Parts: sequence; C-alpha cells; structure tokens
Amino acid sequence: MKDGRKINLLGEGRLINLAAAEGHPPSVMDMSFADQALSCEYLVKNYKSMEKKVYVVPEELDKRVAKLKLESMGVSIDVLTPEQEEYLASWNEGT
Repeated sequence: MKDGRKINLLGEGRLINLAAAEGHPPSVMDMSFADQALSCEYLVKNYKSMEKKVYVVPEELDKRVAKLKLESMGVSIDVLTPEQEEYLASWNEGT
C-alpha cells in the first residue's frame, strides 16, 4: 500500500478454510449460523445492560442450537445422572 503497509492475500482471496483446508461441512455451518443469529438476537434484547467487551456465547444459546440440531436428526439428549454430573465436574484438566 502507499503508506508502506502490506496485504497478504491467502487462498487467492477465497474463504481460507475452504481454499487452504477442508472447510466445514454444511452440518457444522448451519449450527454456526444459528448460533450467530441467536447471539445477534440476544445482543439486540440485552445490549443496554451489557458492557463494551467481548462476550462468550451464552451457554443456553449453544444448548438450544445443539438440541434443535439433534432433534432435526431424530436424536434425543440423555439426561445425566447426578453421579455423571459430579464425575464430569471433577476434572480440572485433560480428558
């Protein structure tokens, strides 16, 4: 550029995740777009009480998208037993 900055063009200007890698299948993209849309709705409804900072997508939105996706595939979510929840919550690191 005239001011000395440079632009590095990757993947001939195409979507880099598709041009330089395998990209994401539609079954993943639809969930991403649903999360983005619900996050936008959340912002519109709650922006007055929010600070100007980066927020994590609220867990209830992620769970809603996951539940709807599984339902569309004919899959239901199991409910964890208290023992399973305790076990999962006990891990601080690793798997």
